[in-house]
Amino acid sequence: MIRAAIATLLVAAAAPAAAQTFAIVNGIVALGDGSAPIQGGMVVIRDGRIVAAGDVRMKLPAGTQAIDATGKWVTPGIVAGFSRLGLAEVDLTASEEDGGGRSDTSGAADDTTSTGPFSAAIDVVPAINPLDTTISVNRADGVTRALVAPSAGKSIFAGQGAVIDTGADMEPVTAARKFQFVELGEAGAANAGGSRASAHVLFRNALREAAQLRRYAAPVAASAARTPDERDRPVIGNPNESRIYGADARRSQDVLLTRFDAAALVPVLQGRQYLLVHVERASDILQVLDLKREFPALKIVLVGASEGWLVADRIASARVPVIASAVNDLPASFEQVAATQSNVGRMRAKGVNVSIGMIGDNDTRNLFMERQYAGNLVGLQKIPGATGVSWGEALAMITSRAAGAIGMGGEIGSLAPGRRADVVIWSGDPLEGTSAAEQVFIDGVRQPLQTHQTRLLDRYRYLPRRDLPEAYRH
Repeated sequence: MIRAAIATLLVAAAAPAAAQTFAIVNGIVALGDGSAPIQGGMVVIRDGRIVAAGDVRMKLPAGTQAIDATGKWVTPGIVAGFSRLGLAEVDLTASEEDGGGRSDTSGAADDTTSTGPFSAAIDVVPAINPLDTTISVNRADGVTRALVAPSAGKSIFAGQGAVIDTGADMEPVTAARKFQFVELGEAGAANAGGSRASAHVLFRNALREAAQLRRYAAPVAASAARTPDERDRPVIGNPNESRIYGADARRSQDVLLTRFDAAALVPVLQGRQYLLVHVERASDILQVLDLKREFPALKIVLVGASEGWLVADRIASARVPVIASAVNDLPASFEQVAATQSNVGRMRAKGVNVSIGMIGDNDTRNLFMERQYAGNLVGLQKIPGATGVSWGEALAMITSRAAGAIGMGGEIGSLAPGRRADVVIWSGDPLEGTSAAEQVFIDGVRQPLQTHQTRLLDRYRYLPRRDLPEAYRH
């Protein structure tokens, strides 16, 4: 019976539903662009896209389904700014990758490699499991998209991250190989021989090796056009890689990266792939910003940035987005001595484009906590001496700002016309912990909100006393 039930769930998850055409009316609509909520608003959805949203007064086509959201809040789905969603299940055993030392992985984790030969070339997509229970739990709490990154193992380079949706189907990937993730700071120093200086020289050397491959790509391309064996080389992630690999014979003999890893960094150098860099200390942030002097095409995004407020003017001037840990307020390490809950508010006040991520904060599972963190940032406005953000800005930090950080603001994260119809209807203010997601739509498709936990609740809630296990009868 249990096997049959599991099979039914898998079949249901594998069959995507059709996009719907409908309107959500009379709700408190928040667009996710930083603006204030709109009373009595409307959201119109057709073929999986937003047609109109906000203070809309339009005649709906005959037969359009209307969902009455009176007394409810309507927002874009939450976009988790940084996560490892879909890469690890519940804790079962200590992780083989890290000896059980990290709290956010399990024995079944696929987010880290510490013994394999590759680093930057790793593509996180094959490891994402859309049937992970962690995905359904976050979907049920309004998370509709997530930036998913691998964890760095033996190298400062973790590999290539993706954007996924949390829909109940077997096609989770929205954008593959969207960014490269790099660990600097304390974690990067540990992976680079024990010092920050070593990590930074390793980083720059890797980019220079990729630049060397890039210079050789053009002449090799001409040869590949004539040589069958060059044309047949596999392409992994980069449409130019088949010709780039052919340049391997002309590379210097003292290179430190495999040809696959070096080739994976070429799109980063060209500005075709975003570069997410984890740093916390203010001085490390400035070192990362300085990379653009030598490599001007880099599209850098800072992750973590607990001391970002100390150099917020420099970050704003460089126009580098930050995916911040929202409420770091204690010096959990020496690189976070200046951590404060006002970090996000102070950076935003200086003009920094800030969104909220979960790096190191149970980032494989508890992404739904982002809305609580956003609510905390709003509450900081009432604390003397603290710096918070407005309600509209806080919502944007868990929706459109995260999407915009990696160039996807035109697709996801807001209720603007033309965007993907990721919409959540809430029982109340979504930044209040007591509110719940009552309906979740991804690409205009209504999603199931059942999870393993809710099924257990339904199973045992009304069992007669005689049906309960013996331990429950006393």
